[in-house]
Amino acid sequence: MTSASADNLDLATSARELADREPAGSLTHAAATSVAITCATTRNIAEARAVLYGVTPPDVREAALALFNRLSTGAA
Repeated sequence: MTSASADNLDLATSARELADREPAGSLTHAAATSVAITCATTRNIAEARAVLYGVTPPDVREAALALFNRLSTGAA
């Protein structure tokens, strides 16, 4: 496993843990779930970010990108 894969898997785990703490149906839950799935299924940070730009609806996309940026920079 490459370092980039490990990084993505670490981000996926962090996002999944956050999603699990949030109420189902909430914006944070939807965003965190989107980040978790995206990070678990992409090869690197750049690819994950590109995929997240395609998330709909727009409010979930914005929340997912904000969460992804926080997680990927270690600010979360």
